[in-house]
Amino acid sequence: MDAQDWDNRYQGSELVWGAPPNEIVVELATALPRGRAIDIGCGEGRNALWLATRGWQVEGLDFSAAALEKAAATTADAPAAVLERLTWTCADLRAAPLGADVDLALIVYIHLPADERAQLLRRAQDALAPGGALLVLGHHVRNLAEGVGGPQNAAILFSPADIVAELDPTMQVDFARDLGRDTPHGLAIDALVFARKP
Repeated sequence: MDAQDWDNRYQGSELVWGAPPNEIVVELATALPRGRAIDIGCGEGRNALWLATRGWQVEGLDFSAAALEKAAATTADAPAAVLERLTWTCADLRAAPLGADVDLALIVYIHLPADERAQLLRRAQDALAPGGALLVLGHHVRNLAEGVGGPQNAAILFSPADIVAELDPTMQVDFARDLGRDTPHGLAIDALVFARKP
């Protein structure tokens, strides 16, 4: 799926992913000290906005201009102090600069072919400050046969073990696990990896 496909998906009036932040992002980021975050593939900005309301300086990065227009519109009523902490950047996730000294990098439901995913993971790790955290969450390859929803292409799905194998061996992995997620259509199976840069 390219940027135009995502633009078409996001151009409807409804929020594609809903307004509340992802509950796993909330659970894992709540205990982290505030700092600089990058939400890689931020979509309509729900996680980036939540982080900014918690005091984080956040860049939301997406290759869909329509998604970022919606993100800006849905966050327009936020307090000025929150808006000052939010930046929206439209760029190709596979090549865009991710900055440096980042304290938290989110890669949430971003599904790329394995070689492109590994390159994105490497760039995200390189952007982290010492002690910075990387949170990767997405549809598990098991979801094809055992779960519901999500992409139906095994080539872009992954397991926690796949992500761990693609991380720099110096990264400290706190969590690498399969997660079940209840949906209106049944149980979806996700993969979660949470790791820190030494």
